[in-house]
Amino acid sequence: MIKLYGIEIRFHPLFSLLMLGAVLTGYFAELLTLFAIVLIHELGHVAAAKSFGWNVIRIEMLPFGGVAETDDRGRASAWEEAAVALAGPLQNGWMAVFAMAMGALGLWETEWLSYFIRANTIIGLFNLLPILPLDGGKLLQSFVCRWLPYYRTLLVCSSVSLLMSALLAAASLAPVHSGGIHLNMLAIAMFLFVSNWQSYRNTAFLFMRFLMNREPKLEKLILQGTLAQPIVAFRNRKLSDIVRLFMRDKYHIIYVMNERGRIQAVLPEQKLLDAYFRNGQSESAISDVFVLE
Repeated sequence: MIKLYGIEIRFHPLFSLLMLGAVLTGYFAELLTLFAIVLIHELGHVAAAKSFGWNVIRIEMLPFGGVAETDDRGRASAWEEAAVALAGPLQNGWMAVFAMAMGALGLWETEWLSYFIRANTIIGLFNLLPILPLDGGKLLQSFVCRWLPYYRTLLVCSSVSLLMSALLAAASLAPVHSGGIHLNMLAIAMFLFVSNWQSYRNTAFLFMRFLMNREPKLEKLILQGTLAQPIVAFRNRKLSDIVRLFMRDKYHIIYVMNERGRIQAVLPEQKLLDAYFRNGQSESAISDVFVLE
């Protein structure tokens, strides 16, 4: 573990083994170059996150790249998450362009220049794949949550990530008939598949964390002024069903309706969340929790 500008950088055990293998096989210079590229990629995320006031916990170097762990405390908007996600691949873009300029000026040797440009291109494009926790997966999640409730967003993005991970694994096995497979790609695909399978199974927990972080988000929305997103629900609808309709960057007003279509109550979402958490009535109907006309 090392620290850079006060940010903790950790090495995954498999990454350490990869470095040892590179030393033994004579590819340490190439691995050191990849390490620098990935680190700059992650520092791009860190710089963007800090510009939005996020707390950066650490950078962890993984066998297939790195992950900048942040804590936005539920205050980040979808577009902020998208900007932070894009900041990484943008570093690979400018590094590749800079290398091409150095090559055109004859300042860098051709062999190393070609490797540097290819590495940046592969890392940048790979991270844009729509698979969580890659940058492309985060971009997908930021895009989907603008139109779907957050609970459904979690399910959709986990499902897409699982499918894309499986397709990546299939692509790594495609050359098997010609005498070989892409072991690195297969290992990465399996890592991503297992990670997203766990996320899919933990959807309820991830959604609960989203709800628990709603309060600072609601305060920010109210202070800056926002259009409310209405939710219409029958009086016998359970609180758990209603909160699953909450959207990430929206403030909700809930209209409670009886069987004859008459509005019996208009509730701000804070009241539903208060009943959902503090009163232990998440599976109760609205009519059993609130006094309706």
